[in-house]
Amino acid sequence: MQIRELALTELLSAYDIVKQLYPQMSYDEFEDLIYDMRDMNYKMIGIFEDNEIVAYAGVAICTTLLYKRHLRVFEFIADTTYKPTLQEYLKDYAKIGMCEEVIYKE
Repeated sequence: MQIRELALTELLSAYDIVKQLYPQMSYDEFEDLIYDMRDMNYKMIGIFEDNEIVAYAGVAICTTLLYKRHLRVFEFIADTTYKPTLQEYLKDYAKIGMCEEVIYKE
């Protein structure tokens, strides 16, 4: 198992799992949105098993008055096998990014 940030060259792999959450979204729309979200420092985090993505989180480090500096999780796709592992990774990712906490999309 490998957990890592996905490169833009891996958008197709990311799309394969993200379409579980957004089945109506086309690949072209997904690609356009990912490129737009780069301005907010959006990152794609994935868990891979045998070079196949099995869990995904779309995140960005944000700062607001309410939460201060935090890791905002916009998309989280993981079954019960990978959910705790991805959540723990995101906690560590937030600490490294000097975030106060991890906030899941409201």
